[in-house]
Parts: sequence; structure tokens; C-alpha cells
Amino acid sequence: MFSDEELREVSGLRRAADYIEVTCGCTSHRYGDAVGRLRVFVNGDLEITCECTPGCNEDKLSPSAFEKHSGRETARKWKSNVWVIVNGEKVPLAKTVLLKYYNQTSKKANGSQRSSMKVVHRDEFVRCSRCNKERRFRLRTQEECRVHHDAVADANWKCADLPYDSITCEDDEERASRRVYRGCSRSPTCKGCTSCVCFGCEICRFSDCSCQTCTDFTGNAKASSD
Repeated sequence: MFSDEELREVSGLRRAADYIEVTCGCTSHRYGDAVGRLRVFVNGDLEITCECTPGCNEDKLSPSAFEKHSGRETARKWKSNVWVIVNGEKVPLAKTVLLKYYNQTSKKANGSQRSSMKVVHRDEFVRCSRCNKERRFRLRTQEECRVHHDAVADANWKCADLPYDSITCEDDEERASRRVYRGCSRSPTCKGCTSCVCFGCEICRFSDCSCQTCTDFTGNAKASSD
């Protein structure tokens, strides 16, 4: 998977048949370092077993779930916030070779979407837990779908968590007359059809997510390929 040179000086390295394992962590200003064991699989999957305390039973966490579990204040940026130790220094995953297979899988999924998927994911709305206003999410790319996916799963999601729009709870909610436009290619004011409602694809389901919806999709996809 990786050459000895690529992984030289990476702490906690252990090799197995279809993955490598290294020491990783995420730092919270309030709680300090949460340490874990990151497994990088050849199919692009990333899996973390948390070792933040001796009694912690959290395992098979996605990097984003581990980031949240650690108490990191600026979550939703796991590629920068989750680190490994290289030559004694904490280095963000984004600056290592460890995301090589993950990034290849993401690009392949995005390419598949552009070339063969005709379904357009319409815009969706999530309600803020603080101000109770609904905020729009565009779902054109895999990254945008992941942001929406994680927001729906977060009961405490708030306006300030939107990574690509500078929206606060003080900003007005979209007018009802504007919200009916959801981006359907067949009809601008469509309320949901087979052209804009997706029931699961490689763009909006994630192999590193442990929710039931993604787990079922990944399991079915593997069964079909077998």
C-alpha cells in the first residue's frame, strides 16, 4: 500500500494484509489530546479506534466521528484536525500520504457521478437547533452531500456550522416563495420526482460513515459486486 520511505518516521506503524495502522489523535483546547489507532484500508476506508481513556469503547469510528468524539471545537475539518505523529511532530492527515486511497476513491465516485449518474440531488433544508430557521444545502458534489449528511445526523446542528456560507442565527430565513426552488432539472418548483430525489448512490452514501443508511448501502453495493 505504501512504501517504507513514505511511512518512515510515522509513529505506531503496523502493517496487515489489507490495511496499515498508525497512531493518530485530535486536539481539543478544552480536553486536550484524544489519541487513537487509525486504520487505512486499500479500498479507501478509514477507521479509528479511540483510546482517549482506558474505558473508552468507541471503535470503527470515521475520522469525522472521531473528531466530534474528541470534543474538537472547530469540527467538520477532520483532514486538518486529525493528526498522526511523524518524526515526533503532529502532522494533519491532509499533509501526509495516508489519504491517498481515500482521495482516489472520492475522485472515482465523483467521476462516476459526472459520467453516468443522471439523478440530480435537489437542495435540502436543515433546521437550526438554536434559532429554528431552515437553511439551504446544495447537494451537487460529494463534499456538499457529506456536509448535509452530517448536519442531518447532528441534533445540535446550528447555522454557524455551515462551512461554505457565512450565515448566523441573526440572518433572515429564506422566504417561502424562494424555498420552493430546489434545483430540479425537470421543473423549477418540483416537490420531488425521480429526476431530483436520490435514494442512495456513491455521492450521497459514505463507506466511512457508521449510520444505518450508509451501512446498508455499502453492504448492498459490496453484495452486488460479489
